[in-house]
Amino acid sequence: MYSKEQASSIKQAFWTAFGQYMTLQPTAEGGKVNWINYKTGIKHLYFRMNADQRSARIAIEIAHPDTGIQALMFEQFEAYRQILHAQLDEEWTWSLHTQDDYGKTISTISKTIGDVSIFKQEDWPTLITFFKPRIMALDEFWSDAKYGFEVFR
Repeated sequence: MYSKEQASSIKQAFWTAFGQYMTLQPTAEGGKVNWINYKTGIKHLYFRMNADQRSARIAIEIAHPDTGIQALMFEQFEAYRQILHAQLDEEWTWSLHTQDDYGKTISTISKTIGDVSIFKQEDWPTLITFFKPRIMALDEFWSDAKYGFEVFR
């Protein structure tokens, strides 16, 4: 098992490597972006990538503190569901009003893979292969869909 510091160092090494790998990838609009800390421009709306000792997950996370507004944002994504899934070329899991690790109510649209570990360097290519096309597809989707979310700014 790893100490907290070792685990943090390994995770940081992975995300640094992923960030360096993705640096050369332009956005759908041809610009530069920090892929790891993707900015949607909408408060409380995030594109998140996480990996731990057992799995990896990429998600659209709606974390607005007002659950009514959170539900409206989720409904707006539902209106774009076919476009999103066509862009991603796969179905994702939709969860309205779930709890995050800290007990906060959030809503997510996500894809998870299991049997991978951020702590095994031999799994890093699998993690990169999982994250890269999905975050790029989310960017492509967002370049068109973001205008439908302007009301939530």
